[in-house]
This record gives sequence, C-alpha cells and structure tokens, in this order.
Amino acid sequence: MAERILLLLEAVAGREEPATLAELTAAMGLAKATVHRLANLLVELRYLERTVDGKRYGVGARFAEAAAGALRSTLAWGPRRVVLRDLVAELNETCNITALDGGQLVYLDRVESDWPLQIRLSVGSHVPLHCTASGKLFLAMSSRKIVRDLLSAGELPRHTPKTLVTWKDLEPALARVRTDGFGTDDEEFIEGMTAVAVPVLGRSRAMIATVAVHGPKSRLPLSRALTHIPALRRAAEKLGAMLDLP
Repeated sequence: MAERILLLLEAVAGREEPATLAELTAAMGLAKATVHRLANLLVELRYLERTVDGKRYGVGARFAEAAAGALRSTLAWGPRRVVLRDLVAELNETCNITALDGGQLVYLDRVESDWPLQIRLSVGSHVPLHCTASGKLFLAMSSRKIVRDLLSAGELPRHTPKTLVTWKDLEPALARVRTDGFGTDDEEFIEGMTAVAVPVLGRSRAMIATVAVHGPKSRLPLSRALTHIPALRRAAEKLGAMLDLP
C-alpha cells in the first residue's frame, strides 16, 4: 500500500494541472476503485486536495509543505549556498531562492547584501504569488485555469497602490512574463522595493524554483535590477541540477 501511495503522489505532482481519477488510474495501471480509495485517503490527510468541482485531484497543503521542507533541507548542502553567496557578491544586493508552497511562495534560502538598508524576509517566509516577481513567474508558467481558480473568489489582496488585483490587469502582465522569461516587482508587494526573478529549471526543463534579486528602489530602481538578469540566469543554470531532486 505504501508503494502505491507514493506512486499516486508522484503521479499527481508530475502533472502541470490537477488530474481526474481516470487519468490517475491510467497512469498507475491499477483498478479505478483502488485509486479512488487511495486518493480519498490522501485528501483526508491533506496530501491531496480536490478542485472546486470535485472532479480532479491536485497537490494538497501537507504535500506542498513536505516538498518545500525537502528543498529547504537540500539547501544546507554547501554548493547551493555557495552559488547564492557568489551571486550576492557579484550583484551587491540581497538574493533569494523561492518555490511554490500551496497557493503561496516560500523563501527556501536567501543571502543578505552588506548594505545597512535592507528589506528582510527570512527563510521560511510565505509571500503572495500575484504581486511578487517570483510569484508572477510561477503563475505565468501555470495554466490559465489555475490562475482563474486563484482569482475565483474575486479580487486579490492589495498590498500597495501598484498591486494588480484583477484578472483583467493580471492577465497581460503574466503574458509579458511568459514572453520575457523573467518576473518583476515594481513596488507591487512592498512600497519602496523592487525585484527581478528568473526561473530555475530542472532536468525536464520544467520550473522547479526561482532565483531573484531585490532591494530598496532608492538603490535598486527596476531599470538597474533588469541589468542583473544575465547573472541571475547563470546562477539559475547552476542551481537547476542541484535543486532537481531524484
């Protein structure tokens, strides 16, 4: 049973959007009743969750927390921290690595610059998707259905006057992110802060995390932050193989 549960979790986590029972049954090669029983057990344990219509299964909060914890643990391994430290030394600004954790971003690691003026978000902090550079990257790479589900309850929380809170405003912004291949935050999450993020791609070229630089706008206007994209991408390339767990 344990093996089947792990295979089911793997089948759900490996998809870009929630799967139907029929899709999971086909992927696992088991009887429909067996997969249904296992899926319901995992829903009760919060490792999986059903979509609003009840017809599909996606990653649950507990599974997302476990995955984020695994990634955080791997960051204790020296090489990943070295990449981030080298990036901060090159850019002279604070840099971070984030991943999805349910419907939010979680800071997996960050290295501070030496500037006295800092905007501090500690490792393990959760931040929104719709108004952060890394969060918009994850949304841009997700299906339109997932983004619409995020907005199904109406307007998203407004954090600053520049926060995009409706689908009408967010959709073209995400389209630009898909075209550009990077995300930006120009005082959308915290007034006076800018950020730029690029994707960290795994072996399958799917996005598994982001690496970003951020700082006070007085020191790091968005125009300057954008000049750091080549360095961010070099770091992301190095981090990709390190974070892509077997």
